[in-house]
Amino acid sequence: MDRRSTAEYGVSRATALASSLAEAGLRIFTTQDAVKLRPGDFSPTTVRYLLKVLTDAGWIIRLSRDLYAGTGRLPGGVDVPPFAIATSLVSPSAVALFSALAHHGLTDQIPRVITAIAPRKVVVPSMRKPGQATGRRGHHLWHAAGLDFRYVTILPKRFDFGIEQVWLDEGFRVPVTDRERTVLDLFALPRVVGGLSEGLAVLERAGDDIELKKLVGYALRYGSVAVAKRLGWSLEQIGVARSLLVPLAELPASHFTALDPGRVRRGPRDRRWMIIDNRAEDRV
Repeated sequence: MDRRSTAEYGVSRATALASSLAEAGLRIFTTQDAVKLRPGDFSPTTVRYLLKVLTDAGWIIRLSRDLYAGTGRLPGGVDVPPFAIATSLVSPSAVALFSALAHHGLTDQIPRVITAIAPRKVVVPSMRKPGQATGRRGHHLWHAAGLDFRYVTILPKRFDFGIEQVWLDEGFRVPVTDRERTVLDLFALPRVVGGLSEGLAVLERAGDDIELKKLVGYALRYGSVAVAKRLGWSLEQIGVARSLLVPLAELPASHFTALDPGRVRRGPRDRRWMIIDNRAEDRV
């Protein structure tokens, strides 16, 4: 068999493998998935070679060492949405923070980085190569499929509420923090979003889009007095009824909490909330 015939034979076999994956509805799949679904006369070694052929041809995208995503060029395939890639690269994880804000229409900004939360520390490839693939603030990003992904670690007990399964289209269903959990995370993780100003701005413009009772319940469940006080104080500032905020106000606090932990602890003190309003102070 000459070189041209060998190449055509390889493409033919790669197409057969691609058809098997498409028929199984696998739009994101592992090497092991492909091995299990291979046509009968393909060896595991052949499958690994054919995955490279498909990648080089642009029919699939290699996301990580043994994880692939289909494209619209794959027979019967479609392009995989970024949120689906984010939650497949790291599992479990959930789209959150700025990305969830944009999904829920709570911001006009279009995030350049797709952000997710995860209940364990994620070691992204750039961590193994210092100085590479970091964002503007020096955060390590996972670069895949021409996109940048950031994973924020939270405690496992804080990962089991406020996350909903969202259909992006008929083929992709992914975990995304709901509106109330997304807002809460802005107050729980203000350093991640550049300070408390984003959370305050979202509260002011969200209006009836947020279920306040659910938000307060989430703050109690989160298990951090500092977060509860920070959120309660902020809700009171925008005119939320005190009666709704009683559970947050009554949480015992042994010391004052800075409203914005990214700024120095100076400013007016609110003893009802045990909050230092340090918004006017310079960042540390």
